[in-house]
Formats: sequence, structure tokens, C-alpha cells
Amino acid sequence: MPTPSHAADHPYHRGSDLLALGFGTTVAMWTVGYVCRFPGINAPAWLLMALLVICLGAGGWMAGRFAGRGIMGGLQAGLLAGALNILVLGSLLSRTDAPNSLVPSAVWWVPGWLLLSGLLGAVGAVLARPRATGADAPLARHGLPTFATVAAAATFLLLVAGGIVTGSQAGLAVTDWPNSYGYNMFLYPLSRMTGGIYYEHVHRLLGSLVGLTTLVLAVHLWRTEERSWLRNLGFGALILVIVQGLLGGLRVTGHFTLSDDPSITRPNLWLAVIHGVTGQVFFGTMVAIAAFSTRRWREAVGTVVGGAALDRNLAVLVLGSLVVQLSLGSLLRHTDGALHAHITVAVLVLGFGIALASRLILRRREFPELRRLGHGLLHGLALQFALGFAALFVRNLTAPDGGPHAADVIVTTIHQATGALLLATAVLAVLWSRRLLRPESA
Repeated sequence: MPTPSHAADHPYHRGSDLLALGFGTTVAMWTVGYVCRFPGINAPAWLLMALLVICLGAGGWMAGRFAGRGIMGGLQAGLLAGALNILVLGSLLSRTDAPNSLVPSAVWWVPGWLLLSGLLGAVGAVLARPRATGADAPLARHGLPTFATVAAAATFLLLVAGGIVTGSQAGLAVTDWPNSYGYNMFLYPLSRMTGGIYYEHVHRLLGSLVGLTTLVLAVHLWRTEERSWLRNLGFGALILVIVQGLLGGLRVTGHFTLSDDPSITRPNLWLAVIHGVTGQVFFGTMVAIAAFSTRRWREAVGTVVGGAALDRNLAVLVLGSLVVQLSLGSLLRHTDGALHAHITVAVLVLGFGIALASRLILRRREFPELRRLGHGLLHGLALQFALGFAALFVRNLTAPDGGPHAADVIVTTIHQATGALLLATAVLAVLWSRRLLRPESA
């Protein structure tokens, strides 16, 4: 087993950088595709393809620029992204007249897509001027935390997509699970993904990407990480994402069944509420893994400072109140209840958050991590409070067809996403205050 310093200095030879690049490129491509295909946007196919090509080339460029991998690194990153994108390629190649069947040209499309992805990555790497090579390259030294950050970013994208599903009341747009109207989830035709079906089905696909990313991260931590508690946390995150997927599916069917017959399925609203809360907890876990993976965390030594205990306790109060607030928010969005409790706890979150942010900004100037977290918390709280008032204003709006108004969906989704970012900030405040600050009595 390598020593901590060796593990920190040589992740290049362990493939962390390539995992970060391949999965990062894929997350970027899925984000582009999600937005471009969004109902009401429906960007032309040529524009979508051009943006996807740019993403693949950019991934290869980063392999050459920041990983120092050269053309082979770009090729490998492109191939990995291409392989991951097969998860959605089936929707393009699926036959609409025969469920779970592919068009004959799929036999050429799949290898052709992999070849194209690898070539675009290689071309991107050729165009890059490396900052350094070998173990001195930036991504060689920070590959694992970058990969963990990509996993957290994918989770955040999933939370946003889930917020849109809830806001648009599309949680039951697809009535069976894990299939989609009898189709294998990865073979449901793109042409049938319209309206609420698009919101719900893409949420499922994003969930599969997050689950796969978490699996690879957990296995990679087990292979390369010398800290047993971090390896165990990686597998804990894997178990949590599996539970989260089951909660999301059972929210639709109520029990394990492949039927889409409403007389057999029993949608469960309370599982939807729990699913919303668990998603936030999982996001916080991924953020924590990313922090634990950094070189700064490995090398940090706690400093005895006055008021450290108060900072630590305030951070815990902020985190705890945010978890309660997000739980009430999930309850409000799914059942339209607990509004007064949600507003009351918001005031507590604001008070605790301002107190913590003020201390981190004014009293912890010698700790850049804590000062940045203080600024992030303060700005996030200001934005979230404004969004809360806006959400109260738009919650009673109704679209002409009687469904949720677009303004309601947009504002409440941004409100939820900002809450997730505040939770991530609070998690980091708890972790870094305990890592960097030591009470005088300790």
C-alpha cells in the first residue's frame, strides 16, 4: 500500500485523470443535450451535434493541456466518453414499431460513434499545449478530487432535473419502472420523449449516469485510496444511490412490478418526499468525498484559534437547519403542505447562516477556504431568500391549460437548486472548520 504522500503525488498512473476527463466530458455532453432537446427549445440537430463535437474536442484538449497525456490521452478520454454515451445512443437507434429492437444500422452506428469520439478527443489533444507532463501535470496531481467533483456535478444536474419533474408535475408521466411504457429504459425512442415524458425519462437516464459514476468512483477509491474510512464512504455513497434509485422507481409503481396498468401500480407520494430528501443527502455525501480527496485535506494541520468551538458549532447548526428546511421544502413541493413551517425554519437558517458567514469572513482571514465559504454562504442566502419570496408569488399561477405555470416551474426549481448549493456549502463549512480549526481547550 503506497504512503499518503505517494498517493497524493502519483494519481496519474492510477487513471484518476482519465476518469475525470471521460466522465466530465460525458456530463458536459448530457447537459448540452438536455438543454437543447428541452421542450420549447428544441435546438436544430446540426447545432446540437456541433456542440457535442465541441465537448468531445474540449475533453481531448484538456487531456493534452492539463493531464499531459498527449494524443493517446485524448483518444482514451474520447473513447470513454463515447462508451458512456451509449446509454443514450439506444434512444436514437430504437425502433418505434418494435419495442426493445434496434434499427439495422445500429451495427455500424455504435462502433462508428466510438471511433468518432476517440478521434475527436485525439484531435483536441493534438491542439493543446501541455502545461506539464507526467506526474507534474495538474490533473495528474489532482485527478481524484477532480473526478469526485465531476460526480458531485452530475448529481447536481440530476437534482435540477428532478426539480423540473416535480415542478411540472411530471413524476407519473411514465407509468412503469424500470421500463418506460414497456421499453427498456435505454431503448425508449427519442421521438416519443415529449412534454412530461421527456422530463421524467431524462431524469431516469441522468440517474443511471449518476449511479454508474458513483459505482466507478467507489471501485476506484477501493483500488487506489489508502484511507479505509474514505473507501468505506465511497461504498456507502454507492449504497445510498441504489436506495435513491429504488425510492424513485417505487414512487411510481408502489411495489415491484413491470406493469404500467394503473389498476396494478400504486404510486406513493410519501416515497416521492423521501426521494427528494435522500437526493439532497446523497449530494452532500458526494461533496464531502470530493473535499476528502483533495491534497489540501491530506496536508492540512489544525490550528488552535480562539472561538474555534463556536465556529464549529455554528456550522453544524447551519447544516442541521438546512437539512430540516430542505425536508420541509420537499414536503411542500409534493403535498403543498408545511408552508408555515418552511417559512419559520427559513428565518432560523438565515440567522445561523449570517452569523457563521460573518465569523468566517471577518475572523478567519488567514484561512482562504473558510473565507470563501463564508462569502458563498452569504451570497447564497441572499439569493435563496429572494427566490423564496418569488416562489410564494408564483405558486398560485396557473398555465392556460390548467397545469403548472412556466414561471412556477422555473422559480421553484432554481430555489431548490440553490438550496442544494447551500447544503453543499454548509457541508464544506462543517468539514473544513473541523479540519483547520482547533479549540483552545483541545
